[in-house]
Amino acid sequence: MLHTFVALVQDKPGVLTRVASLFRRLNINIVSLTVGESEQTDTSRMTIVCDAHEHAAHRIRASLYKLDTTVHVDEVNRSEAVVRELCLIKVAAGPNAPHGLHSRSQIFELAQVFRARVVDLAPESIMLEMTGSASKIEGLVQVLRESGYQILEISRTGRMAMRRGQHTTRVLKALGTKPTDEPDEIELDVDAMAEDETLPSEFEGDDA
Repeated sequence: MLHTFVALVQDKPGVLTRVASLFRRLNINIVSLTVGESEQTDTSRMTIVCDAHEHAAHRIRASLYKLDTTVHVDEVNRSEAVVRELCLIKVAAGPNAPHGLHSRSQIFELAQVFRARVVDLAPESIMLEMTGSASKIEGLVQVLRESGYQILEISRTGRMAMRRGQHTTRVLKALGTKPTDEPDEIELDVDAMAEDETLPSEFEGDDA
């Protein structure tokens, strides 16, 4: 099954490589990974989507905490978070396109149906921008292909996620709000993990 983790990490060189190496050591495939600035100075926000066993979430989260560059890790799912993805699609739409001169107007109509935006017009192509769930983006791509349009390029960001409404104590402190007595952040005893589950924070060099 797919697991979605939001990790705040220190903005240092090599952090992305170390996170990717961690998942390689766990033999878990990363479906998508997005990285960008966060609300904290010198801290980046990673949204990691991976394909792993249903009960592997705790081990993955604990392993991420073993990296000394990790500030915070949270696992979210679709029921409690807003999940979005950005996609750019370039479609052939010139005189030599499969639908000829009528292709542009038909692509405009499809864009309106899927609430996509036209962001570039060229003599031989149209570029669409779409933000939404992965299934919605895949639906547009499928319709374009089944309608006989030639897709020249596709670029997708991967999933980004943020919890709905619910704030952790860290967020509440930043907002100047007093947290409730019941903590909503789970503290993991990473030192209590089995020895075969712990991962080094540094590369060993010869394990490429």
